Amino acid sequence: MEQDFLLQEHKQIESQKQARQFLNRKETKSVWREYLETAIIAVVAAVLLRIFVVSAYRVKSASMEDALFTGDYIFVNKLAYEYGKTPQIVDVIVFKYPNNPEKDYIKRIVAFPGQTVQVADKIVYIDGTVATMPVTAKNTDKKVVPGDLSFRDNFGPYMVPQGQYFVMGDNRDDSQDSRFWGSVPAENIKGKAVFVYWSWDPDPNPPGWSFPYVHHVVQWVGHFLVNLPTRTRWDRIMRPL
Repeated sequence: MEQDFLLQEHKQIESQKQARQFLNRKETKSVWREYLETAIIAVVAAVLLRIFVVSAYRVKSASMEDALFTGDYIFVNKLAYEYGKTPQIVDVIVFKYPNNPEKDYIKRIVAFPGQTVQVADKIVYIDGTVATMPVTAKNTDKKVVPGDLSFRDNFGPYMVPQGQYFVMGDNRDDSQDSRFWGSVPAENIKGKAVFVYWSWDPDPNPPGWSFPYVHHVVQWVGHFLVNLPTRTRWDRIMRPL
């Protein structure tokens, strides 16, 4: 009986010793391994976030001024229209250009499926009523172009097909949009633009870029650092859309 008790006590001591050894091994895990694991987790999280939740885009044209300027960098919420949610009038969306799905466009929704759009002397009508113009929308050209020459200032009436949306740029006189190439199928919409996270006023004379690139990389880094204070549009950073 006493031998059994001593045997059990010995086993408990051995078990506790093994447990301490295991914990000690975990505590002595190398620093580089911890950094590597953290980096891998961060990269995987970033990739998943980009694939399923948000994407970053750079605005490359003036068609959405004064809401978005060339050189604005924006975050787009890919889940904005999931789980039963639908696009709303005045939403700024990123979508696959219907005539070339390899290209992404960004415009503002102005009409729903089934609504009738007409532009008469630059004024937009939805179902016969003057549409509310976003505060950032504008017309910069005083000249009115006849409808038989261009759809810019005189267009329609046009009924938006079911499952599609009519979109326009805020810079109404300098935007290729649904007036010219038709409405956007719902399945082409990639997400809703949420905010500007960075804005850079493009340089009309930037450094060159050609093989073998090393010299130009140094030039670009120097160009960025020198121009950072003056070309960054600080007042646009984190601006909601």
